[in-house]
Amino acid sequence: MTGERGARRPGRVLTALLCALTAAGLYGCSDPGPPPQPRPTPTTAPATPTGLSPFTGLPAKPAPVLTVKIDNVPAARPHTGLGAADLVYVEQVEGGVTRLLAVYSSHLPDLTGPVRSARESDIALLADYGRPVLAYSGAQSALTPLLRAAPLDLVTETTAPRAFLRSPDRPAPHNLYLRPDRALAAAPRADDARDIGLRFGPAPPGGTPVTTSTVRYPAARYAFTWSAADRAWRVAMDGREARATDTGPLAPKTVVVQHVTIRPSRFHDRFGSVSPYSETVGSGTALVLRDGRAHEARWSRPSAGSGTTFTTPAGAPLPFAPGQTWIVLAPRA
Repeated sequence: MTGERGARRPGRVLTALLCALTAAGLYGCSDPGPPPQPRPTPTTAPATPTGLSPFTGLPAKPAPVLTVKIDNVPAARPHTGLGAADLVYVEQVEGGVTRLLAVYSSHLPDLTGPVRSARESDIALLADYGRPVLAYSGAQSALTPLLRAAPLDLVTETTAPRAFLRSPDRPAPHNLYLRPDRALAAAPRADDARDIGLRFGPAPPGGTPVTTSTVRYPAARYAFTWSAADRAWRVAMDGREARATDTGPLAPKTVVVQHVTIRPSRFHDRFGSVSPYSETVGSGTALVLRDGRAHEARWSRPSAGSGTTFTTPAGAPLPFAPGQTWIVLAPRA
């Protein structure tokens, strides 16, 4: 069960996993200085009002930010806990497949996963969030010093073993799950949610009516289909409906297809495949899906930590629909 921060109860998924693990014997029961100056943009939009989440535009109390790397090959599906995320990023990794980066602050699920390893792209992507928690299964040895030097509170099985559990229902490495509340308890310095450039509000004029939009990677495919009944976009991965074990079909209110440069990084996996690097600092085009319409957009992020703004081609702010947003870091055409 997913609840608002401070009012969560153990859910059926967590209970079942803990019971299974128990049976298997694997789980035991000064002067602050001048105020920051706004970034120069073609057109500025007011920040999210107090009392609303800067990540969703919905009512939320200030709370720390937890980010989690999520496995996304077919053997890792269905996921757990994704329905509670404020934001979900889709990133390309080795072999042309993808992984997800889930961002939590407004709500915490009892459990989320399966959890997998971090990549270099995560460091720059998360610079917008101040000092968030990053929970992940590990990283190659050459990348670890960069992760430790970044403004991130790192949570792994080594640093916080009680924040993780292994499910007996799936084979490794697709069986590692995170208890978000314990992850945050292990990282008390994490920053609360803050403005990262997103804006929420009524739909902008124009746009093109769309029922389905597809994004393709070398070895993965996403389809987002508008559901008028849900007022949301149903997600399909590789031709199959995407679901969460605890909340059912995945259905974000807004989907952003952000076209970025995806280039080789200096890192590679244990099989020698070069890790892709998604460049999220800079500018480019995007497609914003909301309310059954597609809006051409521009994205701009002048520097790491400056926030990412989305505007119409004319430079006006392009607000998202309040609720969960998926940001698909797609290859430039």
